[in-house]
Amino acid sequence: MGLIPLLIAVPFLIGLALLLITRDCIRKPVVAAGVLAVMAGSVLLAALPSISPNLFQLPLLQGVVNRELANRAMLIVEGAISLYLIWVGLRSSQWQKWLIPLLVVGQAALLLPLELGGGHHPAVAQNLFCDKFSIIMALIIGIVGGLICLYALGYMREFHESHHPEMPDRRNRFFAILFIFLGAMYGVVFANNLFWLYFFWEITTLSSFWLIGYKGNDESRRNARRALVMNLAGGLGFAAAIYWQVRSGHPASLDAMIASGAAVALLPAALLAFAGITKSAQLPFSSWLLGAMVAPTPVSALLHSSTMVNAGVYLVLRMSPILRDTTAGLLVASVGALTFLATSLVAITASDAKKVLAYSTIANLGLIVLCGGIGTPAAVWAGVLLIVFHAIAKGLLFLCVGVIEHKLHSRDINDMSGLILKMPRLSIMLQIGMAGMFLAPFGMLISKWAVLKAVVDAQPLLSFFIVFGSAATLFFWVKWMGVLLEVTQPHANVERNIGRGEWVALYALAGLTFGTCMLFPLLSSFLIVPYVKAQYHLADFSVMGQGNVIIMIIMLALVSLFPLSFLHYGRHVKVVDPYLGGANTGQGNQFTGSAGAVHGMSMQNYYLSAMLPEAKLMLAGVVLAGLLLAGLLLGVALV
Repeated sequence: MGLIPLLIAVPFLIGLALLLITRDCIRKPVVAAGVLAVMAGSVLLAALPSISPNLFQLPLLQGVVNRELANRAMLIVEGAISLYLIWVGLRSSQWQKWLIPLLVVGQAALLLPLELGGGHHPAVAQNLFCDKFSIIMALIIGIVGGLICLYALGYMREFHESHHPEMPDRRNRFFAILFIFLGAMYGVVFANNLFWLYFFWEITTLSSFWLIGYKGNDESRRNARRALVMNLAGGLGFAAAIYWQVRSGHPASLDAMIASGAAVALLPAALLAFAGITKSAQLPFSSWLLGAMVAPTPVSALLHSSTMVNAGVYLVLRMSPILRDTTAGLLVASVGALTFLATSLVAITASDAKKVLAYSTIANLGLIVLCGGIGTPAAVWAGVLLIVFHAIAKGLLFLCVGVIEHKLHSRDINDMSGLILKMPRLSIMLQIGMAGMFLAPFGMLISKWAVLKAVVDAQPLLSFFIVFGSAATLFFWVKWMGVLLEVTQPHANVERNIGRGEWVALYALAGLTFGTCMLFPLLSSFLIVPYVKAQYHLADFSVMGQGNVIIMIIMLALVSLFPLSFLHYGRHVKVVDPYLGGANTGQGNQFTGSAGAVHGMSMQNYYLSAMLPEAKLMLAGVVLAGLLLAGLLLGVALV
């Protein structure tokens, strides 16, 4: 049958099976087997020596009958999804009541005549394809996404039994959607036919809508509908791109678009980039990803690290060769640069841990969009590297915060004071995740250095956004890390009753954060560099010299001593009272002030909310990014 069709089909089949399983004792082995299947399939695909740097044939899909059957099946499913979304829209309130159906009908009006027309447009020779970029994305989906599903087993049990017993238990539906989400993401990264890519793209939109609204309360439903509206707007741009490509007499395929270049494919590429910007929650569409925080933590981790938003930046990077050295590419890059700066500054003002992670996600995705808009080989290399390191580190951070929230009953950063004593292992893993996001020589910092170098070479003015955005990034990560290590009094260890699946996922992602940095030269040499060389038809290409790589590995070994030094911290350290100017009362965090009054000592982070008002910064970012995108779409409309 072929490995790639199996990678797409198996998660869908497992999802349908899980929909029927309501007993936890049966669900656990099915989920574990599904996770092993997607992990093994992704790793096997990467290990196969027969895969060329470019496209290859898939025997199952070469027959016309099989292709036509798949097309008709997708058309039926798309119709059902459209009818369902229209029904969702009509049940909504206010402006969503008409906007959701209008967006759905608009997409159908563009695509339905083309799909029913059959042979009236050029046939796509290969419906699926695989290159090195697809393999990288498949590894992220299978390994990071699979670990999140494994983590969700224990998390969702505690979520319902201990924290939300009033909620109906719909875990069968929850896990079914998780696996359908993974299958749709495999479809996105392996689809060459734009109609097929659009089909899987819309399934990710529907899956995120269901997962964000999982709790079923008013807040969840409101945020789920907001995500639906914004992603349907991107879907309309996607449909318009397909319509333009087909009506221009060109095959509706990614490889044909990229091969034809900017002279022919710039307009559909700009529309696809717009769809990617909405899906990756760039300004002015970032509010849907912030609203997704209402969902259970595994949903946040999946959306932010291995699915959904990665689909957006994946598509933007695919369009890079077409966008390079064009006004459309500059506008796309400017949206990414503005998003990176604005959301990095706003993250300083947040004390909600998931909110900081959400803003950090949007900011890093902005850097990837910036790389896609620049479109040079060095920028694309940096963008792909950013996807890899961000997926692993951000998945680890979200899963850590989920466990901490359950044990401390809070996700406020200030309540994590002394976490190194309360939850020593979780604290170390959280520090590893943070180091992976900003500390030299971890991958994200290497990637940002590469982005800065690529931008200076191509669009020097945009380097302003990277420099100041990176400074803000350093600020909010360091002050959070300081809270974890802050000890003012003894604390009891509350790191108990954490599920085995949760520990497996956390240890694996922590190890991957280190391991990927150590093996980064191999990742670059065997996957990223071959992709860039094939995409840009380069005989030779390199970004980092051998000396830089050796220095990076030595630095990483030294940095690893920092978290390792805390492995037995909670067990062997002696906590003494902090020195409070000789006025200690003997109660640890209390001191005697003037007139003999006893006061409590407290420590608080700097959030600079007066200097960096969140509402004003986000409003300015939304307006400026909206103007940039309006210019992009206006240019498309005028040509």
